[in-house]
Amino acid sequence: MSDSKKVAIIGTVGLPACYGGFETLTAFLVKHLHEQHELTVYCSGKTYPKAERRTHYEGAKLVYLPLSANGLQSIFYDCLSILHAMFFADVLLVLGVPGAIMLPFVQWFTKKKIIVSIDGIEWRRAKWNRVARWFLRWSENIAVRYSHADISDNDAIQNYTARAYSTRSRVIEYGGDHAHHQPITEAARTEYPFLARPYAFKVCRIEPENNVHLVLEAFAELPSYPFVIIGNWKNSEYGRQLKATYGTGAYPNLHLLDPIYEQTRLDLLRSNCAVYVHGHSAGGTNPSLVEAMSLGLPVLAFHASFNKATTEHKAIYFATKEELQQLIKATSIGSWITLGEQMKSVADRRYNWAVIARKYNFLIQKVSAATPHTAKGSVRPQLSQLSSADLVQNNLGQYAALHMFYDEEV
Repeated sequence: MSDSKKVAIIGTVGLPACYGGFETLTAFLVKHLHEQHELTVYCSGKTYPKAERRTHYEGAKLVYLPLSANGLQSIFYDCLSILHAMFFADVLLVLGVPGAIMLPFVQWFTKKKIIVSIDGIEWRRAKWNRVARWFLRWSENIAVRYSHADISDNDAIQNYTARAYSTRSRVIEYGGDHAHHQPITEAARTEYPFLARPYAFKVCRIEPENNVHLVLEAFAELPSYPFVIIGNWKNSEYGRQLKATYGTGAYPNLHLLDPIYEQTRLDLLRSNCAVYVHGHSAGGTNPSLVEAMSLGLPVLAFHASFNKATTEHKAIYFATKEELQQLIKATSIGSWITLGEQMKSVADRRYNWAVIARKYNFLIQKVSAATPHTAKGSVRPQLSQLSSADLVQNNLGQYAALHMFYDEEV
């Protein structure tokens, strides 16, 4: 194929997907694009034992590196992946920013094209210490400035990069249509007795910015309403403390389950809930949210710009424990059903993997066709360049209080 490119996908744990959002994204990009492009996916040798490693996955070549894709080692894992890809790939699709220090060298010394997904505003997450936050923000800056195209997975992230870097990011979300409704069987009722009653549900990484503590506190005070939450409780002191407080049987309505990676079992538990509670306060388009929307679940989301952008301001939102409790108690079954239908409509239109893959394919072709002199799409402050006198003279005084107003460069 004349438009076929050698594309290296960098920054994931690897395939087959068994970890998180970037891995699921990679799996579906490979599924939909392996016939259009020659794909190579980098995988962590720490995650995939040698006996389980494959050479290819759905047409994509797999390359294993003897490092972890997470934590401090992710910096070296991504840098080594980028260095290796420089010798054969036409396009480097870099998911995340830990290895961004390598990107200026790719631009300076090669003609390779770079596409970066910055993965939300990672440096704002509460789990990072001051040094880690500084490094992630610095890496984000480098990634945006030295890529030929940068991807935001949410409109709110696009607004952030426009303000922070005066760059026009491309919005490409995640798909959620791989999640499917599963019927409740007698065996499932025996294993999970809470399936017999309406219950609220949440699945997430157990981290402070996902407001797990707030949600658990709220439902602990609603003993008649079952709440089921799945997460990695053992991975942090925060998670272990919550499990010790709420998972010991003192609150019979709370069901704290360990991670479930089997798609069918996970879909069984979430697709049959009465309401999906999404407590994330950081990130962009969270995969767990779009999966819940694709299942047609009514969404009760934390009051954050990312969540509002993802749900097109059509979900129900809470900011405090008291608001969450009041919404659970006051919202009628009919309202939940209507809300679920609205969430499904949004997801079918926007969070479809075939659509997402076409957007990535378009961007790959676009950056490949760009010449060295083609400027990366950008935005620039317009009104902020005017003096106060100019604003008043042109009846624009109402904008004087704005820090910045962005128009797209043409």
